Order: sequence, then C-alpha cells, then structure tokens
Amino acid sequence: MTGGTQKTPVSAEMVAGGDRAALARAITLMESRRPDHREAARVLLQELMPRTGKAVRVGITGVPGVGKSTTIDTLGSMLTEKGHKVAVLAVDPSSTRTGGAILGDKTRMARLAADPNAFIRPSPSSGTLGGVAAKTRETMLLCEAAGFDVILVETVGVGQSETAVADLTDFFLVLMLPGAGDELQGIKKGILELADLIAVNKADDAGAKAKAAAAEYKAALHILAPASPTWTPPVLTVSGLTGQGLDELWTKVLDHRKRLEATGELAAKRRAQDTKWMWALVHERLHERLTHDPALRQRVPEIERAIAGGTLSPNAAASEIVKLLGL
Repeated sequence: MTGGTQKTPVSAEMVAGGDRAALARAITLMESRRPDHREAARVLLQELMPRTGKAVRVGITGVPGVGKSTTIDTLGSMLTEKGHKVAVLAVDPSSTRTGGAILGDKTRMARLAADPNAFIRPSPSSGTLGGVAAKTRETMLLCEAAGFDVILVETVGVGQSETAVADLTDFFLVLMLPGAGDELQGIKKGILELADLIAVNKADDAGAKAKAAAAEYKAALHILAPASPTWTPPVLTVSGLTGQGLDELWTKVLDHRKRLEATGELAAKRRAQDTKWMWALVHERLHERLTHDPALRQRVPEIERAIAGGTLSPNAAASEIVKLLGL
C-alpha cells in the first residue's frame, strides 16, 4: 500500500490478517507526527474502516488502588477463555511525559500479557485530551480491524480523561472501593452521570462493606437522571482478584448493548462520537500550528511582553495571533 509515493511500513492486509507485529507498527504509524506518516496512516485507516465497528467497546475507570488492572486481567482472561479476542488500551494524559503507570499496569496484567488472544497497548495523549481521543480511537479501530472483538479502554489518569474515554466507548464501567462513606461524599457527580454500571470491587475480603457501599451508590444513582431511557445503571459487587461477579458484570455489558442496538441508540451514540473525534483532531492540529508556526513563534514573545507591560489587552493579543494563523 502507498500513501502518494510514500511506502508505508505496514499494509491493511497485514493488519486485517491478524499480524500482531503489523498491528503494533500500524499503531506506531498512527502516533507519528511526521507529515508523510500522517498521510500514510490516514490512507491505512481509510482502507481498514469497513472492518471496524463490530467490537464491544468498554471504558473502565476508578480511583488509584481500586484494582483496575487486576480486574481487567481477570475479566480479559475470562473473555479469552470464552473465545473472545481482547485488546486493552491504557489511556494516561501524562504518558508522553513520564510514562505514567502504563508499564506497571502491563506487568500487573500478567495473564493477559502472555495470552495470544489478548493485546495490551498504552495510548499516549500527545499532551492534550484531544490527543487522548484521537490516538486512542485510531488504536481502537486498528485493533477492531485486526479481529479483536472486545476493546477495554482503561483510564490510568484521573479527571477529564474519564470524559474522553466515555466519549470513545459504548459502555462505561466505574469501579469503586468498599466502604463508601467519605468516598461517596467526595466522588464527582460527573463520574456517576457517565457510569453505565458501578462495580464495588474487592468484595472477596470486604463483603459486608462492599454490600453497604453498593446500597449507597444505588441510592445516589436514583437522584440522577439516567443517560438512556432504556437503561438504568446497575450496581454490583465484584472481586477482580477471584473473578466473583465478573460473569454477571459481562452479562450486563451485553444486555446494555442489546437494548441500545434495538432502539438505535448505539448507532446514534457512535455517530456523535465520530463527530467529537473529528473536532478533537481539528483542535489537535490547530494547536500544533499554534506551537510550530515559525512566524508565530517569532512574534509571540513580543505579544506576551506587550500584555505583561499593559500596552496590549489579552483580547487584542488573541485576535492578532488568530490573524497570524490566517484564520
């Protein structure tokens, strides 16, 4: 395959054939900022698009220490035993700067890391939340084209990355610790609004506390209007360590998909996500122009000095920068 006259290091046929090395190279190509790589990546993804869209896409979040990696390892292994091919994408907005917790997470997913029917990949953000959406979505589509029918997208970071991941997936799972109490008081309302299911983890060694926490989360969810008229987010108790409750959790994921497919909500949700993806890419590319345009880089220090000196208002300065970009 070629992108113009530029040969790509991987073909659509190799990715679609399930070649894991080709999939890894294709993802690296998608993450590259080189103009020729970007064009090659665009052509590659366009060729593979007809093979995408069939996977179950699940976003998973939770506070540090809640047991995300252990739960994903156990759930993913359970799914591969059932004949599924599982891809795990770990999203961390800080990963390009520090490596985040990605390496640690991969080592904590020991079974999946060695499973031939699983694929684990960090998804860097390129320093922006738009980058999270763009790179992770492209990686997800490549995994779908390569035959992975379950995509688990884990948020390693906290904060706005949850919203970014919820905008990429069909089902958003929020893991909670037993003993709601103060945690329930401190949890952001926005996370509960995003949740399609809340699972109180570590029920194997804190059964009573887990049940009490589940009851409190159920009460909290009653206050919020559900995102879908056909789905009320359930609350379960699970153990990522022993696998307790994970069969029921997966049944809920499939039930949610069946209901939203029947009403057309799933297709509408994915169309809306496609539009958000487009704007994420637009914002990312505008930001790159903003930081790499030679004329702008030369002029910006002078503009900043004028603002600091009180001779130019921020509003006027913003207008000047936009004009320099030719917008």
